[in-house]
Amino acid sequence: MKNVTSSGRFLHMSALPLVLGAIHALAFAPRPLPAWSLPFVQVFVLAALLFRLQTAVRHRDAAAMALAFGLGHFGLGLYWLYNSMHVHGGLAPPPAALGVLALAAYLSLYPVLATLLARRLTPAGPAVQTPETAERHWARQLGDTAVWASAWTLGEWLRGTLLTGFPWLNIAYAHVEGVLAPWAPLVGAYGLAWLAAFAAAAIAALARHKDSRNDARSAVGVGVAIVIGLAGIGLGHVRWTQPLGDPLIIRLVQGNVPQAQKFDPALFEQGLNQYLMLADLPAKADDARPALIALPETVIPVFQSQVPDGLWEAWRAVAARHEATILMGVPLAGPEPGRYTNSAITLDANTPIDQLVRATTNARYDKHHLVPFGEFIPPGFAWFVNAMRIPLGNFSAGPVRQALFPLETQRIAPDICYEDVFGEEILRSVRDSAAHGPGASILINLSNLAWFGDTWAQRQHLQIARMRALETGRPMLRATNTGMTAAIAPDGRVGAVLQPWQAGVLDVEVQGMQGLTPYVKTGNAPVLGLCLALLALAGHARWRGRSHERSPKCKPGVKL
Repeated sequence: MKNVTSSGRFLHMSALPLVLGAIHALAFAPRPLPAWSLPFVQVFVLAALLFRLQTAVRHRDAAAMALAFGLGHFGLGLYWLYNSMHVHGGLAPPPAALGVLALAAYLSLYPVLATLLARRLTPAGPAVQTPETAERHWARQLGDTAVWASAWTLGEWLRGTLLTGFPWLNIAYAHVEGVLAPWAPLVGAYGLAWLAAFAAAAIAALARHKDSRNDARSAVGVGVAIVIGLAGIGLGHVRWTQPLGDPLIIRLVQGNVPQAQKFDPALFEQGLNQYLMLADLPAKADDARPALIALPETVIPVFQSQVPDGLWEAWRAVAARHEATILMGVPLAGPEPGRYTNSAITLDANTPIDQLVRATTNARYDKHHLVPFGEFIPPGFAWFVNAMRIPLGNFSAGPVRQALFPLETQRIAPDICYEDVFGEEILRSVRDSAAHGPGASILINLSNLAWFGDTWAQRQHLQIARMRALETGRPMLRATNTGMTAAIAPDGRVGAVLQPWQAGVLDVEVQGMQGLTPYVKTGNAPVLGLCLALLALAGHARWRGRSHERSPKCKPGVKL
């Protein structure tokens, strides 16, 4: 009977956080919610959760609620992984669904850890009226709010770092529009996550103390959050980077080759002919010919040595007719024995065929941050990879900072697939390098999200790319197989985008940028240092308070 009661209590406590987590997952891409609402939904839903976590009497109850929230948030927000494992990986529906649930459960541990840490450092349970000065009350409330924001941000950072990291659905990505977005060039995604979590925690604190004698003073956190938002409006008028050279016309190609056909040997030529035809479309005008034609990740789905010389000749002919450079994703074997990479190369009309066949071209980028299970096998999980039919499953990683692709006055930094989720790694391509020279003026992401079908993955990934443009003050271009192929301005605005799941090209004029935003200069160190310092101060204050409570009290007439 006791176990039944405990199970019922757990389900009762977890039901609302589970629903809140599912609603929270809607805030990371437009549709079904309108784009303008995403920042508000994210903050207020998280505020509702934090109110529940702060007022829970027992730590175990709060941990259960945080876990349920994470399951709803990650389970729904990452549902599209089911498509890759079942439809293209060949797993039966039950193990594919369990795979998504297992990942959601693992990712939910970080909100649980953040919750337990914050509750250890701040008063937990329903608000208690205590006589204290106004100054002490508002200072304590502001400090507790900052602790919750710091714990949540530290959890986001750990999730994006440990075990190769998976920062997808970082709360910052709900804020690529709105009053917090202009803070991104200063503090980056994790700093933006801190600001969003602070606003949510401030609202939760106000709700928690609404019936106390200090309810008006409890609004100080909300007041600070409003000031932060107003400052964001002002920051939106600051330009951290400046134009470099003349604009370029760049063609982004979206072939819309179904994933089921992409690696089918019988349909290999059909897919490549589709891309050849699109890349070779005439320009809108003679003075609008593309200087660069960018194609998606693994547009050639076999190793370069398996490509007939005639096909390489066809690509060189396209480059010659347009007097353009072609940037394409292709898996490379070599030139070192046993080395296989998911790469991007450039070629033009004069690129020797033998260099293309032997993978010795000068302009080459090897993907650095590989996808677990898709591009490398984590120790102990060979059985899981063997259960799926995913080709090209074990690559070598390239260096973090590699040579950029020069084009006229611009320096182009490619990244592949979900590498643009890791903002701290994109920063390295924007900074100057002693080995490779000046940093990038234009960013280009080459992706193939056909693995995930017509799902939220495409729109979520576009939001993430917009954050990278905001952080770096650089234009971010996306060339994808099925969507979302887009051109993003340095301020995060989407200038043009192709309709997903349709073949087409996007010819865009792109202005390269120079100069470094504050975030590019400092990276994540300031926000992580702030989080650790605030948590350490809260821990010290908590320890001193408990030491004072345990110290012997003086009694009248007794000397100590």
